[in-house]
Amino acid sequence: MSSFFTTPASQKKRKRTEASGAPSSKRQRNTIDGANAAKSTKSRPARAARDESISGSGSEGDEDSGRVSDEDVESSSDSGSEEETGAQRRLRLAEQYLENIKGEVETVGFDAEEIDRDLIAERLKEDVAATKGKLYRHITSSLNFSSASKCAFRADTLTTTSIAVSPPYVYTVSKDMSLIKWELSTPTTLSQPQSKSKKKNKKLPRKPPPPTRRRPTKLLYTRGNPSESQISKYQHHIGPILTVAASEDGKYVATGGADKRLIVWSASDLKPLRIFTQHRDAVMGLAFRRGTNQLYSSSKDRTIKTWSLDELGYMETLFGHQDEIVDIAALAMERCVSVGARDRTARLWKVVEESQLVFRGGGGNSEKRKHAGQKENGLTNGEPKVPSFVEGSIDRVAMIDEETFVTGSDNGGISLWSLHKKKPVFTVPTAHGLNPPLTPEAASAEAEPDLKVPGEPQPRWITALATVPYSDVILSGSWDGWVRVWRVSEDKKRIEEVGVLGSNAGDQEESIRGTNGVIGTGGAQDDAEEHVSVRGVVNDIEVFERGDRGKDGLCVVVATGKEHRFGRWKTVKGKNGAVVFEVTKKVAGVPKLNGATPNGDTSGMATKA
Repeated sequence: MSSFFTTPASQKKRKRTEASGAPSSKRQRNTIDGANAAKSTKSRPARAARDESISGSGSEGDEDSGRVSDEDVESSSDSGSEEETGAQRRLRLAEQYLENIKGEVETVGFDAEEIDRDLIAERLKEDVAATKGKLYRHITSSLNFSSASKCAFRADTLTTTSIAVSPPYVYTVSKDMSLIKWELSTPTTLSQPQSKSKKKNKKLPRKPPPPTRRRPTKLLYTRGNPSESQISKYQHHIGPILTVAASEDGKYVATGGADKRLIVWSASDLKPLRIFTQHRDAVMGLAFRRGTNQLYSSSKDRTIKTWSLDELGYMETLFGHQDEIVDIAALAMERCVSVGARDRTARLWKVVEESQLVFRGGGGNSEKRKHAGQKENGLTNGEPKVPSFVEGSIDRVAMIDEETFVTGSDNGGISLWSLHKKKPVFTVPTAHGLNPPLTPEAASAEAEPDLKVPGEPQPRWITALATVPYSDVILSGSWDGWVRVWRVSEDKKRIEEVGVLGSNAGDQEESIRGTNGVIGTGGAQDDAEEHVSVRGVVNDIEVFERGDRGKDGLCVVVATGKEHRFGRWKTVKGKNGAVVFEVTKKVAGVPKLNGATPNGDTSGMATKA
């Protein structure tokens, strides 16, 4: 009996079958590996060429920088994939980015001053301040408000009640239910890049170049019909349009009117998209949240409603005011500020937290604040004092930043408010002066009025208020013929007067206005009416910056009319329409030519009345 132990050694070896696919020896395995390596080397040049074309796409045209061999590409790709860490990869990308920037600078050229302004540290500080919603730009001193060029435009409508801007388009509404879309022209400014080839000894021109004054172009027009009030599906206003607002992305335009309707329009063709009828009385104010399509509306029914125009839907209602809400303002955060007319309060609404902060006015003319304001204006030591007037209604509001805002009242006062104080931080009394006293015939209804009837001058209301967000610029309007410019002090505790907008005859204007801001009577008043920049009641003001971060100045658009936007309490001589002011930057170190700077400032030349 044979067994494993008794079998001869020659018969113990096992023979491998030929069907097996594995290599029979180490030499055969080496042969197969060599064949596979030969196949891979054939495809490596194509892969390397493709990698080289992809990596070289960021620096096209740089053919003299040298080429990398195929062996180096293979070794670097193999080692990079195995040994390069995340930190090394970020360092390599940063170095590549800097090289690209250097190439752009060498190709295009650079301005040292511009690069200094755009330092990363400065940009980060501004971005952080804008994110937190704080005032971080003091630009009033760099703008030439007195030499602003103006251009009036109008259509055959009644009083223009409100205006909205979505550059380069302007939307105006009026009491005859008309909505008009205009296109603004882009002016030629001194800050635009000029040719680099300048002659050193080139003489300056004898006369400054005239400013570009091209009227805005009327693009679209739509008008409602009050006779269609019985038709429930009528897609337009059936009453005077009181307010308008345009979204920042230029997609939507919203209008509100005395017919209790809030209509959302397509900005491209002014076709109605949705009509909201949730308000129970006239819609008096509209404001978009900055950077979004969230809309706030204030109404005569003492409520504020929020809307989402992305879904064209209603969101919620805010209650709290005790009188009609005549104006509302908002910035980037999800909050808004409103004023309640004769309840003499301004309220800041925190929508997310469902809370509100109440700021109470009505005490701006106390003896302490009155004398403080007169002292700041230099009205002491026997000089005439500004008469005090009780604040009866807060009619206008505008936000400076997320923590500071200003209001305008019917006693002519402009008040500065802060979230940290429930009373005004500072108040400018009778900012637009006083009306001359009424004559005995106008003050009395008798056929033969008593000549001894005392007539007292009355303050001009603040009918319009606007700011440049996150800056120190404030603009106000009334019916005195000027748009006045103010600035917030650096400590955010005072409002300082800068001047008027578009007044080239600065010396004459000061002589008419006087030191106390009260327009006189008689001939001085007549002279003042002849030399004004805006005729009529300023019902609304919109402002936006030209160029990157306002490097080309400001554009101010003013809505004017013969009547106040809410009624016919005051009728003045003027025109129904709008006026565009182009405010340029001040040019430092440029001598005056023929009494004027190259941007058209002739403030040094006093003209006779």
